[in-house]
Amino acid sequence: MRALGVAVLLTLLGQPAAAGLTQKDLSGVGLAPPPGARAPLDAAFTDTADGRGVTLGQALAGRPTLLLPLDYACRNVCDPMLSLAGTALAATGLAPGADYRLVTLGFNPRADAATARAMVTGQLGQGPLLASAAVLSGTPGSVAAVTRALGYAYAYDRDTDTYAHPAGALVLAGDGRVARVLSPLAMTGRDLRLALVEAGEGRVGALSDRLILLCYGYDPQTGVYTPLIRRILAASGVVTILGIGLLVLGLHRRSRRDHPA
Repeated sequence: MRALGVAVLLTLLGQPAAAGLTQKDLSGVGLAPPPGARAPLDAAFTDTADGRGVTLGQALAGRPTLLLPLDYACRNVCDPMLSLAGTALAATGLAPGADYRLVTLGFNPRADAATARAMVTGQLGQGPLLASAAVLSGTPGSVAAVTRALGYAYAYDRDTDTYAHPAGALVLAGDGRVARVLSPLAMTGRDLRLALVEAGEGRVGALSDRLILLCYGYDPQTGVYTPLIRRILAASGVVTILGIGLLVLGLHRRSRRDHPA
């Protein structure tokens, strides 16, 4: 989990969003969950689908969850981010609602329920994924409690009435623990499936998924899964070079001892 604390994700800022923000403001925008980060499951929100109150824990329903913090009024980043996430979720082959949950969390208090529903419906389309998704909005206090706990930082630009924010997604375990941080703009069905399987701790996916996880490892620098053999070969190469260096040094010292000047 400590690697997640230093994971750097792509921060995509629309030009208008950065118009009234200083470099200091922008330097604080990012997604870096602290070690052991866990979302507060008792945070209260409104499900924009029917207006009922739900806690974050109820939205997760004990299942591995892809959590997307969104500005429901954002068209530069959030629209394509949600669309790509929906495509990747469909490509996982897992069942929405049963195997995993999709939860979106709106952080723009000026984006109302109708805006949220229109945005999410427009990007996901009608179907099981939309039907099982929790599209949440809440008070600034509830939103801040979750975003602070997860290390998700954004900045409001008063000049343009927009937000600079990271293009990032979090995979949570059913108890709210941060399992993985992914970039929705570079997300694949394979990576997302592996992340959800890991977060499900054996309750999601098939035996073949767990076998694949023995061969693939999560790279916190890129937010994707890469074959472990590459790391093994790289590490082996370093060890081999060090071994050769030590051997040469040992032979050199032995030669000097056997043949003093």
